[in-house]
Amino acid sequence: MSVSLVTNTDAADADAFELFRDDWGIPHLRAPDAHRLAYAQGRVTALDRAWQLEVERHRAQGSSAAFLGPDSVAWDRFARQSRLADTARRCHEALDPDTAAWVGAYVDGVNDGLARGAARDERFARTGHTPTAWEPWVPLGIWIATHILFAGFATKLWRERVARALGDEAVTLFATDGPGTAGSNGWLVPGDRTETGSAIIAGDPHRFIEDPGVYQQIRLSCPEYDVLGLAVPGIPGLGHFGHTGSAAWAITNAMADYQDLYVEQLRPAANARPDEGGKEGMGGGGGIEALGPDGTWEPVHRHTETITVAGADPVEVEVLETARGPVITHGGTAGQTLSLRYPPRVRRDLGFAVLPALLRARTVADLDRALDGWAEPVNVVHAADSEGGLLHRVAGAVPLRHRANRLRPVPAWDPQYAWRGWAETPAEPVQGFAVMANARGIASPLGVEFAPPHRADRIRELLSGSAHWSPKAMADVHRDTRLASAAPLLALLPGLDGLSPAALALRTRLLAWDRHMAAESTDATVFSAFRARVVRRLAADPALAGLAGAPTGPEVFHPWLYLVPRVGYALEGLLTTALLPALDRAAHVRAALEETAAADTPDTPWSEVHRLAPWSALPDPDAQWPGLGGDHDCVNATSTVPGFTDLTARASAARYVWDLARREDSLWAVPLGADGVTGSPHHLDQLPFWAQCELVPVVTDWALLTKESV
Repeated sequence: MSVSLVTNTDAADADAFELFRDDWGIPHLRAPDAHRLAYAQGRVTALDRAWQLEVERHRAQGSSAAFLGPDSVAWDRFARQSRLADTARRCHEALDPDTAAWVGAYVDGVNDGLARGAARDERFARTGHTPTAWEPWVPLGIWIATHILFAGFATKLWRERVARALGDEAVTLFATDGPGTAGSNGWLVPGDRTETGSAIIAGDPHRFIEDPGVYQQIRLSCPEYDVLGLAVPGIPGLGHFGHTGSAAWAITNAMADYQDLYVEQLRPAANARPDEGGKEGMGGGGGIEALGPDGTWEPVHRHTETITVAGADPVEVEVLETARGPVITHGGTAGQTLSLRYPPRVRRDLGFAVLPALLRARTVADLDRALDGWAEPVNVVHAADSEGGLLHRVAGAVPLRHRANRLRPVPAWDPQYAWRGWAETPAEPVQGFAVMANARGIASPLGVEFAPPHRADRIRELLSGSAHWSPKAMADVHRDTRLASAAPLLALLPGLDGLSPAALALRTRLLAWDRHMAAESTDATVFSAFRARVVRRLAADPALAGLAGAPTGPEVFHPWLYLVPRVGYALEGLLTTALLPALDRAAHVRAALEETAAADTPDTPWSEVHRLAPWSALPDPDAQWPGLGGDHDCVNATSTVPGFTDLTARASAARYVWDLARREDSLWAVPLGADGVTGSPHHLDQLPFWAQCELVPVVTDWALLTKESV
C-alpha cells in the first residue's frame, strides 16, 4: 500500500515527541510544546486507529459508501443533504489563528501516521481503500457527524406522526429516552463524603458501542500541562472527560433541544425553465424559491452531488438549502419538505477554542470560563479541583424560540418561529453530591424529553449509603442493575383474575423477583420475555394502528419511527396514561402473562440472552461478544430494545473515576481496548473487565511506562 501524505507544520519532526505505553497499551505522550503534542496525538491515533479515522472522516464527508458499499448510502446521502462537511469548513474558517494552528498540527500528525497505521490493518486491503491526506477542517467534520443526531431532532418526525394519528394532545405520549439518543451517568462526590477529603468525579457515557471504541484513553503532557482522559478519535485534546492533575471534568448529554425542523413551501423561481420531468423548476433544471417569514419568496441554494458506491452504481443526491438551513427531506415525510436549522451552521462555531483551554485548566474557575465558549453538543458538566472547588452547569448553544419549535416541525413562513438569540446556560451549587443522568433537572428549561428519573434516583440512593467513598468503591455504583422501571408493569399483576395455574405461578415468581437485571438472574430473563410480549401486544392494539405502518422518508431517520421500539421505551407511560382510554392494558398484560407461562421460558441466566452486539463498519459474523447484566433504565445501562431484542448495542462507551486527591488513584475502562486493530494484543484486553463493570488503574508514573520508538 502506498500513501502519499503531506504535512504543513514544524511539529512534523520524528524527534518532536516521546511515546510511552502502559500495560494496557494506552498511549502517554510527551512533547516540548502544545503544538508538537497535538501533532503527536494525531500521529499516534493514526497508528492505533487508522481504519476508524478513515471511516469517520468519510462519514463526515458523505463518501463512506465508496469503500463500505451500498449499506452506507443512506448515511452518505444525509451527510451531504445536511451539509456536514460544508459546515465544518465554515467553522474551521472562523477559528482563531491559535486554535486553527493547534488543530492543524493534529491533522499533520494524522497524515504522518496514516500510512503506517493503514499497513497494520487488513481492512484497508480487504476494501481496497487507500487513505489520502486529511484537510485541516476534517476534525471539525468528524465532531459534527458524531453529534448531529445527539439532540434527537428526528424525534420531531415521530411526534408529527403521533399528532397526525392520535391528535395534538398526544404529541409527547411516547416521551422517554428513545432509540438513537445518547445518554450518560455522572456523579460528583464532594470531599466531605470521601476517604481522602477531596472530591471524586465518576460516571459513564452511554453511546452505541462500536468496534473500534468511540473513546480513546490517552495522556497528553508538555511543559504547559499534563492531562489524561478520554479523547474522541479524530479530534485533538480531550473534550468530554479529563483530569489535569489539579482539576477534572466530565459531561453528560443535557437532553437540550437546539435543532429545529422547518416545513418549507417551495415553488419554481420566477425565471425557472421547465425541466425534462415536466414539473417546472423542481426537478433538475430550474431555480427554486422558498416562502420566507416576511412573506417574500427567497432563493434556495441548489446543486447535485454524486455518491460513489463500491460494488454498485453511483447515486445522485440533490442538495437544497433555504435561509433556515439544509433540506433533509423533500416530500418524503408526510409529504413535507423539511429543512434543518442547527447552531454550528448558523453560528459557524463548534466551540473548538474551548478544547485547548480545557487542557490548560488548573481550577474549576478555569474550566468554568473555558466552558462559556462551548457550543456543540449541549452538555451537563461536573468539575472539581484539588482546592475544593466544585461545578455543576450546562454548557452549549441553545437558541431562543417559540416552544412549538421544540415539539415538531413548524412553518418556515411564520415569523413567530424564528430564532431570537441564545439561551443562558443554567448552573447550580453542589449540595451534598451532584448527579447527572439525562433526567429532568438543571437542563429542564432547555429541553422537552428527558430520560426517566430511575438512574439518577438510584445513583443518589447508592451514594447516600456512605460518607467514605473511595475510587475503587465507585465500581459498585457502576455495576448496579436494579430496574425501577419494572414497577408499573409488575403493579398490574396482582389485579389480574382468571389466570391459569401456570400463569399464577409465573405471577408469583415475578412479584417475588428482586428487580435486578443481574447477569446471573434467570428471573430477569423471564421478566424480559414477559415485557417483550406486553410491548408487542400494545403495539398491535387498534388504538395505535395509525402508527404501525413502515416508516417513510430518509432511511437514516427510520430508527426513530418504528412503533415497537417506541412502545418498548415508553412502556411505563403507556401503562399509566389517560390519553388512550380504549387501550385495555389489563387484557394485554394478562394475555402476555399467559403466553409467557405457556412458552415455558427456560431458566436461562440473563447474560445468556443479553449479549453485546457492537456496530462495526465491517462486521465480523464470527465475532463472539460477552453476555452482560443491566438494562436500559439501570445504572448499568446496557440498553435492550424491549419487544424487539435482548441484545445490547448501546451501553457505557467508557467508565471513569477521577480522584482529585491523587490522580494516580483514578480508574477507567473502555468496552474493547486501546488499539483499534483487530487481533492486536490491546484490541479487546479491557473487554472482560468492562463486561463486569470493573475498572483498570490510571498510570501516571513515567517510570512504570514502556517507551516506544516513534
